[in-house]
Amino acid sequence: MIMNENQTNFFVITGGPGVGKTSLINELSKRNFQVVDEDAREIIRNQMHQNGDALPWKNKELYAKFILDASIKSYENFISLKTSKPIFFDRGILDTICYMKMESLAITDEILQKLKRYKYNQKVFILPPWEEIYSTDEELKQDWKEAEKTFQFMFKTYKEFGYEVIEVPKISIESRADFVINQLYLF
Repeated sequence: MIMNENQTNFFVITGGPGVGKTSLINELSKRNFQVVDEDAREIIRNQMHQNGDALPWKNKELYAKFILDASIKSYENFISLKTSKPIFFDRGILDTICYMKMESLAITDEILQKLKRYKYNQKVFILPPWEEIYSTDEELKQDWKEAEKTFQFMFKTYKEFGYEVIEVPKISIESRADFVINQLYLF
């Protein structure tokens, strides 16, 4: 796949649940990088508050639609910045596709066509499962085996769509941020 040249400054940080993505995003923000928070947690919070059905443990198809729509909206919101500085996304649009694959949900041609319009930088940063830091909460209910499976699906999905998947080492948050920043300048 050919990457959209206009969004080569959009970088995805992905991986399974509870592996430190949000902590890494927060560290990059502290270092004055533009970051985009994960859409899934906000949707889950809102749906739980409203007693809605768009939840991964209620209506998986509706949840996937909400996540896909929110991820596209986040992407579009940051296009308007017209900056060449790096922008880090806590999960990307393809994370929804991964979820849909894991849950055996239909991925329509319409969805695949949308994906062609929303490209990130070819380098995607993936955080591996790390049992020592893994935990669950009200919004994050996946068990450890699911977290490991999600990592494998994420890795495979991003590779399938032509991205270079870079595994971020299991080191301190500060060192992880240094690693990611250093990778921006390696060609």
